[in-house]
Amino acid sequence: MASIHIIGIGLDGADGLGAAARQVLEEATLLVGSDRHLSYFPHHPAPRLPLTDLHAALQQIRTYLSPDLSPAPGLISSTSEPASALLPSPLVAILTSGDPLFFGLGRLLLTEFPADWLTFHPHLSAIQLAFSRIKVPWQAARLVSAHGRSPDPLMQALQQGAATIAVLTDGRNTPGAIARLVCSLDLPGRYALWVCENLGGADERVQCFSPEALAATDDHQFAPLNVVVVLRDAATPEPDGSALPVLGIPDAAFLSFGDRPGLMTKRDVRILALGELALPSGQISGQISGQISGQISGPVLWDIGAGTGSVSVEMARLCPQATVYALEKTAAGLALIQQNAQRFQTPNLKPCQGEAPNALTALPAPDRVFIGGSGGQLDAILHHCAAVLKPDGRIVIAIATLDHLAIAQTWLQAHQSTWQQHALQVNLARSVPVAALTRFAPLNPITLLTLQRR
Repeated sequence: MASIHIIGIGLDGADGLGAAARQVLEEATLLVGSDRHLSYFPHHPAPRLPLTDLHAALQQIRTYLSPDLSPAPGLISSTSEPASALLPSPLVAILTSGDPLFFGLGRLLLTEFPADWLTFHPHLSAIQLAFSRIKVPWQAARLVSAHGRSPDPLMQALQQGAATIAVLTDGRNTPGAIARLVCSLDLPGRYALWVCENLGGADERVQCFSPEALAATDDHQFAPLNVVVVLRDAATPEPDGSALPVLGIPDAAFLSFGDRPGLMTKRDVRILALGELALPSGQISGQISGQISGQISGPVLWDIGAGTGSVSVEMARLCPQATVYALEKTAAGLALIQQNAQRFQTPNLKPCQGEAPNALTALPAPDRVFIGGSGGQLDAILHHCAAVLKPDGRIVIAIATLDHLAIAQTWLQAHQSTWQQHALQVNLARSVPVAALTRFAPLNPITLLTLQRR
């Protein structure tokens, strides 16, 4: 039976191999690998097959292992004797980096040769070495290969809030390109980026950067053999109030759910929703007199299914004379709303825990209602809001599914004599860097449905 051994090797060369791999190499009748890997064994007597053209090399290996053992073109040998005289029991040793079955050559070889021909001898992968160098457990890490591949899986992992991501890079998806991608996504949380170069070699180097610093760094200063580890910071820095925009706070400025950091009304949609709400101006004088008496008067705004409180915070900042009630059924969400209200200094934001519509009965009648989540009670919530909404009030619903849109439309059909609607279908895409290029990455489509009395 043909015998192909795939041997993982590190930058420490032959010195880093175990006893089993060394024994295989001593018995090998053909060495296959890159010029760098073959250079670790300058005195090995077997012919060599450089991996300059992978598919051609695979064909040459097949020819080499054929029953008649006819010489395969491309083999570098110092003898002209027939292969049958030299290689009675052919054993091919293929040298490859790290673990051959971790984004390596092993996967391709399993599709090209019978599995019982193959034996794998893994070395430590660059990912294992990287995490050992930065002293971070990696059993829960997201592992992404951007080596000759699209960066989309990395972008997805970042948007899903993965706390630990390891990235295999290439000459296009460089450390700087990864940093620019992180900066462009306006992520709800801060990240640190570790660039780990030449791991296991004499010139090994490991450095930590902020995304902004790495994005501005010349990629030529990094060795071609590198991996990047992206770690989410546990703490989100306090926002600089003087630098915040009047409208459209960056998503990254909000505290968010640790396991679902992207679960908030995105900035782009938030701005449109606030426009649809047409927030009332109110009276500043009324607010001042109310504060003297110990109560805040002025407009009343509801945020139902408030989540992290991003919409509530924006409403409270835009209308300091209003009282904003942020209703959230989960304790985790309520805590986030309280923390975000404190972070953005919005004392007129009142977090409330409870489930709509029952919990709404304790709140004063609203001038505006935003429904960001309904917990499966959209029809009942609309009935209650319609009954208590003040004259000239508005209800704006952010709808992510066709099912909830159908529920809202059914309710409107039953009340079309007294209510009118305005629907805005929001399909947005943000520009993101892809190596040296830029493309658009779409956000999830949202329907903003605005209801007013006729």
